[in-house]
This record gives sequence, C-alpha cells and structure tokens, in this order.
Amino acid sequence: MSSSLVINKIHQLNCIDGMQSMESKSVDVIVTSPPYNLGIEYNTYQDDKPRVEYLDWMEIVAKESKRVLKDNGSFFLNVGGSLKDPWIPIDVAERFRRHFILQNAIHWIKSIAIPKEDAGVSANLKEDIAVGHYKPINSQRFHHDCHEYIWHFTKNGDVELSKVAVGVPYQDKTNINRWKGANGSDKRDRGNTWFIPYETIRESRPHPSTFPEKLPEMCIKDHGINNTKLVLDPFMGIGTTAVVCKKLGINFIGFDIDLHYIEIANERLRFENPTDATQQSTQSFNLPSVLETRFKNKSKSKNCALNSFF
Repeated sequence: MSSSLVINKIHQLNCIDGMQSMESKSVDVIVTSPPYNLGIEYNTYQDDKPRVEYLDWMEIVAKESKRVLKDNGSFFLNVGGSLKDPWIPIDVAERFRRHFILQNAIHWIKSIAIPKEDAGVSANLKEDIAVGHYKPINSQRFHHDCHEYIWHFTKNGDVELSKVAVGVPYQDKTNINRWKGANGSDKRDRGNTWFIPYETIRESRPHPSTFPEKLPEMCIKDHGINNTKLVLDPFMGIGTTAVVCKKLGINFIGFDIDLHYIEIANERLRFENPTDATQQSTQSFNLPSVLETRFKNKSKSKNCALNSFF
C-alpha cells in the first residue's frame, strides 16, 4: 500500500486516482457498485454520460482494479440496469471481460413471490408468500425489476471459495449423508441466486443508490474471511462496505468524490463497535439523530420512499 493512503479510511478521491496510488496486488477482495449511468441524482457525480464514454470509464476501472487485486483475489461487481435499458450490466461485463474471467454470475434477488404449492411440504407454508422490497411500476409493458447482477470476476477463474460460509441448510436432511460434498454438515452451497432484501423504512435517503449490508457481507464470506486481509470499495458512497468490514474485523479502504457521503460514512463507522483487526477509536451516540440533525437540509431535496436508509 502506498504510504500516501492509510487503510480503514474513506479517501476523498475519484476511484481511478485512488487506485493508481495503491500498490499492485495489495487487495484481497473488491466489492462495489458503480453508478449505472441511469441519470440518478447524486450530490456531485453526473450520472448521464454518453454510453461509450461511460463504458470506457468502466474499462479503466477494470484495468486498475485488476492491477491492485491479488492473483487469488475476488472482484464482486454489483450492476443493474433499468426496465427500458436492461443491457447496462451486460455491456459493463463485456468491458470487464477484456481483463477478467467471469467466474460466477450471481443474481441478487431483491423480492420474490413463492406459491405455497411450489415451496414443498417441508417449507410448511400456510399460504403463498411474497417477500422483499416491491416497488410498483406504472407500465403494462414491463415486469417489476426485482433483481440485479453481482458479477464475480477473478484473474484466472480458479479462485476457491468458502461457499458453505454463505450456505443454507438442507431441506431434506437425508442428503447430509447421501452427498459426499456435505461432509456430514447440514449446509450446502446456496447457489448463484442470493435473496437479499432491503430493510424498508420511511426515511429521506442520504444516498440515492446503495446496497444492503448483507450484500458485501456475503461476498466477503464467499471469498473467505480467513483469506481476506484487505477489502477495497472504489465507489464507497455512504460506507456500507466499510461498515461491514468493521463488523467482520477486516481492514478496508475506499474512495468517493463526495464529501457529504464520506461524512455520513464516517458517522456510521463511529457508531459501530470497534474490533481488534481494524483498530478503530470508540465513540457512541444515536446515529439516526446525528444524521437527521446534520443532513436535514440536504435531505429535503431527496425523494422519500420505502427503501433502505443505508
């Protein structure tokens, strides 16, 4: 790591300049979600680049990410599109394809409906269920968009994962002894469909687009906590990846161009209990009250919606 950048800190830098200040092969895991170029209203960044310019920028991100990532590292890239333009995540993946191997294509499921009869007897459902964050759309042409991609890129496609760390119990317990891969454990591979709902609350959102804490947590655990010494989020936003790293006792580094978002992230980090691994100073306070007071005026211009505050 370059002496100009300290770890366990979010630096106010654009991600390219930030990564260019880092040593090669210094990062174990990259977890991030870049702007999708959908015209989202951020505080500073203009999310409406011409398509080719946006993809060229994403390719530079890919090149620098590959340079700082260790040979056995994992890059989990969360990208979504829109109902009118579902090609965005595919186009981004095509640019990353020039520099990485797509080892896993993971589907982040944000909401799902399951009929009682399809769930099976062991699920013990009394009725059909619909779980997760649902946002109605006023269109007869499109279905509600209830998923995004998490592209798992590696340098050579041969990184062994800790799949059971994010695994699920067997519904049929006889499989524990039937399958050699179970090794007597009641945990199996979750697969590449990850149901991760938002915690929905009515608040003004300090950031218009952020993933739940469980997403980076599962990505890091999937790569393997014991194999992860440093996590990078080039588009840190309000610090969700950093907060998760602090909870897991893993060092992090991140970048964002928006000081307002970094201030929110730092408040969140101070709210979390410190760990020996991250060596953070301790300070306790009511986080929602701090955010409400400090960012009240800025939040007035943002849309209020049922969504994750963080």
